[in-house]
Amino acid sequence: MHWAEVIAQKIIQKNPDKEEYVCAAGISPSGSIHIGNFRDIATSYFVAKSLRKMGKKAKLLFSWDEFDRMRKVPVNVAKVNGDMEKYIGCPYVDVPNPFKDSDAKNYAEYFEREFEESLKKFGIQMEFRHQAEMYRSGKYKDMVLLALKKRGEIFDIIDSHRTQEAQEGEREAYYPVSIYCPKCGRDTTKIESLSDDCTKAEYSCKCGFSGSFDFTKDFNCKLAWKIDWPMRWCYEGVDFEPGGKDHASINGSYDTSKHISKQIFGYDAPIFQGYEFIGISDSGASTGKMSGSSGLNLTPETLLKLYQPEVLLWLYSRNEPLKAFNFCLDDGILRQYFEFDKMYSDVKNGTANELTKSIIELASVDGREPNPVPMGLIVQLGSVVNFNLKMLELVFEKIGTPFKYEEFKDRLERAKYWLEKCSPKDMNKLRTTRNWEVYDALDENEKQEISQLFAYLTNGGYDLNDLQTELYAIPKRIRGLTAEDKQLKAFQGAFFKNVYRLLIDKERGPRLYLFLYAIDPSNYLPLLDFSYPKTKEEEDAENAVEEVLEENKVEYGEPDPVAPIKDEVELETFEKIDLRVCKILKCQEIRKSHNCYKLTLFDGEGERVIVSSIKHYYKPEELVGKKIIVVANLKPVRITGVTSNGMLVAATNNACGCQVVFVDDIVPEGTQIK
Repeated sequence: MHWAEVIAQKIIQKNPDKEEYVCAAGISPSGSIHIGNFRDIATSYFVAKSLRKMGKKAKLLFSWDEFDRMRKVPVNVAKVNGDMEKYIGCPYVDVPNPFKDSDAKNYAEYFEREFEESLKKFGIQMEFRHQAEMYRSGKYKDMVLLALKKRGEIFDIIDSHRTQEAQEGEREAYYPVSIYCPKCGRDTTKIESLSDDCTKAEYSCKCGFSGSFDFTKDFNCKLAWKIDWPMRWCYEGVDFEPGGKDHASINGSYDTSKHISKQIFGYDAPIFQGYEFIGISDSGASTGKMSGSSGLNLTPETLLKLYQPEVLLWLYSRNEPLKAFNFCLDDGILRQYFEFDKMYSDVKNGTANELTKSIIELASVDGREPNPVPMGLIVQLGSVVNFNLKMLELVFEKIGTPFKYEEFKDRLERAKYWLEKCSPKDMNKLRTTRNWEVYDALDENEKQEISQLFAYLTNGGYDLNDLQTELYAIPKRIRGLTAEDKQLKAFQGAFFKNVYRLLIDKERGPRLYLFLYAIDPSNYLPLLDFSYPKTKEEEDAENAVEEVLEENKVEYGEPDPVAPIKDEVELETFEKIDLRVCKILKCQEIRKSHNCYKLTLFDGEGERVIVSSIKHYYKPEELVGKKIIVVANLKPVRITGVTSNGMLVAATNNACGCQVVFVDDIVPEGTQIK
C-alpha cells in the first residue's frame, strides 16, 4: 500500500464520520518558493487524493504565512534592491515589492503569484488562506484572547518541552502574541502590562514608540508560531498536515503544538507526517537543504524546464516522506526519466503491482498523457542533429524507433535546456581546426583508417546501414583481419576513439554512425583530411595551447626513496579489506579546509561520502564522473567536520605529487578489486 493511502486510512479511522476532511499545508513567502517547500504541498496533495480514492470528501487547504516577520533578505532580492534590510521585522505583506518589472502590490504577493502560476501546471487545486487577511479582519480575535487568558498554561506547556530551566520571572513576563508597531511596522515591541481581563495591553517598541493595544478591536498582532499553528488547526478543522523533519523531532514544534492544541484550544491535533529535505545533485555544486530566503534555490517553475510535471510529482510520490532524494541537474536526471518511464509503461501494459499503480496514479496530471520516449535518446540524438526536428524524426526512424514530433515535443525543449544549461560538457561540438596532435600520434595503420573513412564519406551515396557496416569494416580491412580474430574488437574500438578525438576532442560520443550520418558531411570532412600541411591558423592554435600548458606546468622533484616492503600479512588478513569501484558523483569544497574535498560517490548500492586531501592536485571537474578505487569497509571517521566513509586509493611521490588511481569506465560501480 502506498504511504499516502496508509495515512488516509489513519485519518478515516480517527474520525470516521466527518463529512469533509481537511489536508493542510503552508509556506511563508520569504522568497521564491523552492522545490523543497513543494514537499509540504505534495504530501498533503497525495493524502487528499487517497482520501478521495477511498470515497471520502477532502479538500487541500493552503496557508500563505505572509503575516510572518521578514527575517532576512534573500540574495536574489538584495541584488535588485539593496535597501531592503530596513524591513526586517515587518510582516511580508507590508514589505514593498522590490521588483520594478512586476505590478504585485507587495513583497508577499510577488512570490505568491510566482508560485501559484507554477502550481497550475501540476493540476493541483487548493483553497488558499492569506494569514494577514485572517488576522487583520479579526477572524482570529477570540482565539487570540483565549491564548492571552491562558498564557500561563501555554508557558508551562512550552517549558515542559524545553531542556533548559525557566528563568525567574520568565513566566510572568511571557506573552504568546507579538504586536506590530504602528510607527515602524516591526514586531520589535514588548508588552509591558496586560489588563486583568486580558483585553488591553500597554507596550513599547525599540523604535521608541509606546502605546495601548485593545485586542477586541486592534488586530495588527500575531500569535507565536507554536500557538498560531494549533490555533489554525482548531479554526479550520485540520485532519492532516505535514512538516519538515525539524518539526517532527521529540519536543519539537509538533509535539509542543499538539499539547497546546488539546489543552488550550480543546482540539485533537491532526495526524502529522514529518518529511526529509530535498537536495540537488549537480556534478560538484553544493547540495543540501534548500531555503527560500538564501537565494540558493530552485523553484518549481525552474525545474519544470527540466522535468515534466508528472515526473516531478512521481519523485515525491515514490519516495516516502522521510526518505531524502535529489533533483538532478547532472546526468542523474536521465536515470530518473528512465525509471519513471519503466513504471509508467508497466502500468499501461498491465504488468505493474498495486504499489506502482498508486505511485503513478498519484503523480498523474489531469489532461496530460506522457509519452515515454527515452529522454536519454532525445538528449543524445538531439545533440547530434542540433535539435533539428525533421532530422531528429529521420534519425529516430532510421534506428527503428519512428517517434514523431508530437510524441517527443514535451521532452524536446527540456532535453535541450538540460544540455545547454546543466550539462554543456555533453554537447558534441565539432572542432574548428584539424587535431594534428592526435593525428601525429597515430601509427600508420590508424592513419590509413582515417584516410579510408575520409574517402568513403567524401564519395557519399551510402545509407545509414551502409555507413555502420563500413565503420566496422575499415579496421578489419586495413589490418587484414577476419571476424573471428580476437583483436578485431579492440582495433575497432580504438578506431572509433580516434575519430571522436579528431572531431569533438572526446574519446566517446554518440553512436558514431548516427553522428556522421546526421550531420552535414561538409561540416566535419575537413577535420578528417590530413592530405595537406598545417595552416597558419592551426599553428597559431597549437602555440596558444602550448603556452597555456607551460604556464600551468607543475614542477616535481626527484623520486622519493623506495620504501622497504612492509611485514608480510596472511591472505585472510588482506581479504578483510573491501576494495570497491566507485563513481564520483559530486566534488565539493569544504569550508575552512585548505586541502580536502568532500566526494559523494556511488558504490553500486547507494551514495557514500568520503573526504580526501587531494584539493591541490585536482579540480572538481577533473574528478566528477570518474571511477576510482575505495576502501569501502574502513571505519567512518570525522575529517574537517565531515564524516568520511572510506578512503580512495592514490599514489603519492615527490616525483609526481598525488595521483588518484582511476578505473576504466567500462568497470561497473560496486565491482570488488581482488
